[in-house]
Amino acid sequence: MGGRSASRVEPCPDGAAFTGTVSLENGGGFASVRTRPGRWDTAGARFLVLRARSDGKRYKLTVRTDEGFDGVQYQQAFTTAGGRCRDVRLPVAGFHASFRGRRIPDAPPLDPAQIRAFGLMISEKQAGAFRLEVATLHAE
Repeated sequence: MGGRSASRVEPCPDGAAFTGTVSLENGGGFASVRTRPGRWDTAGARFLVLRARSDGKRYKLTVRTDEGFDGVQYQQAFTTAGGRCRDVRLPVAGFHASFRGRRIPDAPPLDPAQIRAFGLMISEKQAGAFRLEVATLHAE
């Protein structure tokens, strides 16, 4: 999209790490990763729960309800205390729809049965290195 941020997912002792560098060059300011589309056991979920440890920065869990590459995603921000692993319980009702970083106010609420992909994002122009370790992600 023109920015110079870089990110990747790599194995770590407790799961997987979303790591990289956010650059503000060329209108940048975010980095993200996501799964390939699939079918997930999320029907009826009231919460999506991450067991995570991070550098204390603010991240977003993103979900997509279609299998397209570019389109609407639902997202919810969270923080974790630097260096400590903890459960982050995100209410499904708290996810909001967005397209390319802009909120879609008239979008329907997230239907957890329709989740096809999960992602992680760091945005809000938090420049510099980042690291978020995720041990588990599940629906409750």
